[in-house]
Amino acid sequence: MSDTVSQSRNDLLADELYLALREERTVPPLTDRYPSLTIDDAYAISLGALERRKADGERIVGKKIGVTSKAVQDMLGVHQPDFGFLTDRMFVDGDIDIKANGLIQPRAEAEIGFVLKDRLKGPGVTAEQVIAATEAIVPCFEIVDSRIQDWKIGIVDTVADNASCGVYVLGEARADPRAYDLPNLHVTVTKNGEPLSEGYGHAVQGSPAEAVAWLANTLGVYGVTLEAGDVILSGSLVPLEPAKAGDVFEMQLHGVGACTARFV
Repeated sequence: MSDTVSQSRNDLLADELYLALREERTVPPLTDRYPSLTIDDAYAISLGALERRKADGERIVGKKIGVTSKAVQDMLGVHQPDFGFLTDRMFVDGDIDIKANGLIQPRAEAEIGFVLKDRLKGPGVTAEQVIAATEAIVPCFEIVDSRIQDWKIGIVDTVADNASCGVYVLGEARADPRAYDLPNLHVTVTKNGEPLSEGYGHAVQGSPAEAVAWLANTLGVYGVTLEAGDVILSGSLVPLEPAKAGDVFEMQLHGVGACTARFV
């Protein structure tokens, strides 16, 4: 396939995923229809859809890492990390209104967020440099969502779909990462008051700081940097869990603080 034909196909798929997001509907898996799609094609599609969102007035406020833990990889059958972008419209302060927030088939996952005070540009970024560049860590829920029908995703499908990101919620606590053993930070999650899952920081590539370093270095290949002020979601510490209106998820990032995701 020529570069021109590939670009035309990628542009069409970016339009398709953008419209699926806006119209709150799913599309058939991309890889079922276009088996030759590569990871580079998928990132081109994702960036194309992002440009359409920016044209609507959305503003990039951070990035997210996906599919970092073995639990999530096994659940989705995807065995390498990916990344996506966070925009200002994806941040939820308060209850998550499934319809108003445009969610289609949401699932909740508990994460450690990083708020950066300095810019990070790969390649060559280390976990130590990530910690030095971080203003604070924060307990958070990412509400993942897929515009791909029935979550039938491979790595190309989820990458093209902005790493299956929906919205995110941050807890109130802010903590200095230098004061913690990040790989051994412990999270426990309840759903509707009942114990659901637990995990540790080492679930994401050995340490959430290592995951953020991977992100900085991977983005560097595409000429993208992590900016001061960015919120970085470092990947789920637990299996993701389907959510519906009326569900309440609570997480405790022990020694740091709590976060609640309440769906209405």
